[in-house]
Amino acid sequence: MTTPPPYQPPGDQKPAYANASTPKRSKKPWIFGGIGAVVVILVVAGIAGGGGDDSPNSAAASSTAPVSTVTVSAEATTTTEPTQAAPVAPPETATSTPTPQAQVPQAEGGVMPAVVCLDLQAAQDLIQENGVFFSRSEDATGQGRLQVIDRNWIVVAQDPAPGSPVSEAQAVLSVVKDSEPNNC
Repeated sequence: MTTPPPYQPPGDQKPAYANASTPKRSKKPWIFGGIGAVVVILVVAGIAGGGGDDSPNSAAASSTAPVSTVTVSAEATTTTEPTQAAPVAPPETATSTPTPQAQVPQAEGGVMPAVVCLDLQAAQDLIQENGVFFSRSEDATGQGRLQVIDRNWIVVAQDPAPGSPVSEAQAVLSVVKDSEPNNC
């Protein structure tokens, strides 16, 4: 006959799973913390080191390429050969001919095509084909709605008129939704 296990009061009993061995935690989580700390340091160093300095020397200063230094010594030399002075141009006087003014580059543009009654996307494409990349559009109802899908809007008015010269952002197209009343 076997002897029963010793009596344990109910408050001291351990659950059945308590005897099972508990898995040990891996000692590797510190690696992830260490990697995270290194990443944070690199980001902070990048922000602090690359803070918007657009001078030509900033690229050279942050470069990791090897740099060589050359020292040049300047020794005084004397020469017995006579040197000729470069000819000096006479100073300009008020009677000299005026030099032409440098021409200020004109804003590139094109000619405004007729785009009324086209959908907004087709109108923008036609304006781009005529030399202007950026045109603006606005809600003709005055509600200030944004034209998210250009093919769902119809051009009901344009500024400037067809055939007028137009430059970037100067073309303004007034539009309404396809389903709204229009004069097309």
